[in-house]
Amino acid sequence: MSSSPSSSSDDPKTSSFSTFSSSSYHVNGGPSFMRGAVFWEPNKPLTFEDFEMPRPKVNEVLIKTKACGVCHSDLHVLKGELPFPSPCVLGHEITGEVVEHGPLTDSKVIERLPVGSRVVGAFIMPCGNCFFCTKGQDDLCELFFAYNRAKGTLYDGETRLFLRGSGKPVYMYSMGGLAEYAVVPAHGVAVLPPSLPYSESAIIGCAVFTAYGAMAHAAQVRPGDAVAVIGVGGVGSSCLQIARAFGASEIIAVDIQDEKLEKAKLLGATHVVNARSEDAVAKIKEITGGMGVDTAVEALGNPKTFMQCVQSIRAGGKAVMIGLTLSGAKGEIDINHLVRRQIKVMGSYGGRARHDLPKLVKLAESGIFNLGAAVSRKCKFEEAGKAYEDLNHGSIVGRAVVEIM
Repeated sequence: MSSSPSSSSDDPKTSSFSTFSSSSYHVNGGPSFMRGAVFWEPNKPLTFEDFEMPRPKVNEVLIKTKACGVCHSDLHVLKGELPFPSPCVLGHEITGEVVEHGPLTDSKVIERLPVGSRVVGAFIMPCGNCFFCTKGQDDLCELFFAYNRAKGTLYDGETRLFLRGSGKPVYMYSMGGLAEYAVVPAHGVAVLPPSLPYSESAIIGCAVFTAYGAMAHAAQVRPGDAVAVIGVGGVGSSCLQIARAFGASEIIAVDIQDEKLEKAKLLGATHVVNARSEDAVAKIKEITGGMGVDTAVEALGNPKTFMQCVQSIRAGGKAVMIGLTLSGAKGEIDINHLVRRQIKVMGSYGGRARHDLPKLVKLAESGIFNLGAAVSRKCKFEEAGKAYEDLNHGSIVGRAVVEIM
């Protein structure tokens, strides 16, 4: 185990956590501790630490993690661009096996997710009971944003991760998937059929999930629509596949890397535009006969591509922003154009776990969504830090997955 650097989290607020985990706790006679990759402070390497075995509470499941996707959202935290409590365990798109339920868990949850179930987890883990969840808008779950994204805890205000020996609490980005075990609220989990592999299926919980939320709920793509996707990395390339599944007639992939654009053709793009060598907006207008697309999706999180997205849509069209960026960054828009041409600009953070996650599993199981084509690299648990470095340098085409099995 590597030594742990000092962290700013040594402050009084951590004393509010109970020492719920203990070294005497074993899972089904198995191990009493696990390994996890810990983020301590921006631009410092991840370290691998020993944790007490995490314990689920009511209506939560303990999952033995099999694979975890490598996402730009984690990278933003690693670089200090998105504020998040530290130390923490990142990783938020996982597959694994249910090994335990929390005490007093509802019998229907146990029936749906029995011990031994193969599962996939969504990064937005809905509580199921807040104002938005009761309206079916899991993607706006109040407790997820108030507790997990703001404080790095689950919905009782406590983490499930404690360092072995010291008992020091470690925060959770979603479920803290870069660890050998993860605690996930049951509403954020769906059953994964035996026909789908653990590694490739991990991306269902974020890359595919985010793309589906953008296309189905925000853009409401219909057969025959023209769609542009600006930035075709892991999430953007998933948007291409979802747009094709929804019957879009023109699917325009925009990026600055020819390698990504070549792959985009295999994932549903009918046209590709290299924004480094061409005016992306002008080219999109040319492809669509001067009109612009019905929907443009911005999957980078960049003020320049924000403007390209808005300028690429037809009158009455939708510009959907799904890329996260540096905290506080602003995008500009021509107000008169917005008003006169009925432009719709909206954000979309992800899908709705209880309704969408089972649908996405079926899309993958049927082959309509090609998971194998979307995953471009698999790496060992110990190589997680290197995968994020490569992602930062733009050398991962598609999605990388860390195998933790």
